[in-house]
Amino acid sequence: MRALLVVNPAATTTSARTRDVLIHALASEMKLEAVTTEYRGHARDLGRRAADSDDIELVVALGGDGTVNEVVNGLLHNGPDPDRLPRLAVVPGGSTNVFARALGLPNDAVEATGAILDALALRSERTVGLGLAAGTPGTEDESVPSRWFTFCAGFGFDAGVIGRVEQQRERGKRSTHALYVRQVVRQFLEEPHRRGGLITLERPGEDPVKDLVLSIICNTAPWTYLGNRPVYASPAASFDLALDVLGLSRMSTPAVARYATQLLTSTPDRGPRGRHAVSLHDLTDFTLHSKAPLPFQMDGDHLGLRTSVTFTGVRRALRVIV
Repeated sequence: MRALLVVNPAATTTSARTRDVLIHALASEMKLEAVTTEYRGHARDLGRRAADSDDIELVVALGGDGTVNEVVNGLLHNGPDPDRLPRLAVVPGGSTNVFARALGLPNDAVEATGAILDALALRSERTVGLGLAAGTPGTEDESVPSRWFTFCAGFGFDAGVIGRVEQQRERGKRSTHALYVRQVVRQFLEEPHRRGGLITLERPGEDPVKDLVLSIICNTAPWTYLGNRPVYASPAASFDLALDVLGLSRMSTPAVARYATQLLTSTPDRGPRGRHAVSLHDLTDFTLHSKAPLPFQMDGDHLGLRTSVTFTGVRRALRVIV
């Protein structure tokens, strides 16, 4: 089997020595080409090359969720075709690794590599659904290129938090859970629309859902992790279905305290709930509009400001090794 290993050298939880060990372990079982990314978007370009290749059967992404997102967007640059495209395997190397952990892989890179090799020997894989976001026709964002996401997207408050975290990382701060918590507090204190949201969700055949402050789009559960604690924004979300949405229409101090507590104590059977919470399940097509530009993120990557985003849930988009 010929495989391409995409290595992010800035992966926060693996050292150069560990990466060398993992490369040798994988190379012992397959014909492996290992490429270290050198610029933002390089992993996407490598995924595209693999998708257009005639003989690459497997792409292994060694890095965090951002690296995985780039590889997936490269693999699917001509659209989903799970029977033709190379399979994807993920070795977690980031600070959170939501996609890999949601697939059931160990959060340790060495253990995950062992699990991947075992799965390859057993021919164990699954075909997962993914989310696709694009600029909405007829709006100022219609020219924004479409982009795939593996586990979540966010429009509004949570994307603002991601943007703040990225600013701190550019200033040399380490990506830790404490950093995220601090930026959540700062985003809340400076959020101008927390008592009346700007977002409207529209879907075919249904009344619009208006005045949302926060909108989280989930492709799987859990939504994220705080250390080893899974956090479920949409517990019923699944790689086997389309997309789930959690929306909040009010973020006063009491409401935030209530929903934060519900998130921290969420389970696979119970997520946020209440008068100002909207939970929608298994949506194939919908659009989020805002009265003013708001932050937008996908798989933890801040993508700037948007006024409208159209989402599509695509079942059976890509084969992954598990």
